[in-house]
Amino acid sequence: MIVFEVRAGELLAELNRQAAEAGITHAAIVSLIGAADSFVVSTMPKGDARKDMITKHDVPAEMTGNGEIRDGVVHLHVVMGVEGGRAIVGHLHEAVIGTHFARVYVIAIR
Repeated sequence: MIVFEVRAGELLAELNRQAAEAGITHAAIVSLIGAADSFVVSTMPKGDARKDMITKHDVPAEMTGNGEIRDGVVHLHVVMGVEGGRAIVGHLHEAVIGTHFARVYVIAIR
């Protein structure tokens, strides 16, 4: 298992960079843990699963998730815990890390 850690920056860009440096093009992302200062996720609208409803959230959030690296590109589905005990879920498009960290546990597929 490989562990990627992001202390500052945009999570997906940093994970894509770290995966490329490690030579990982295909992998299972078995766990994501950390916190983001802001984030962007998408969900599918009722009636058309091919479309994305993208929402930006300028609030801090606890973060957990999983996904994959396919053809060198990170793909994550997340649960973001925000103030008031609410959860915001979906496909992660962006997460700004700065106040805390993110740690991603990866199993490469050869």
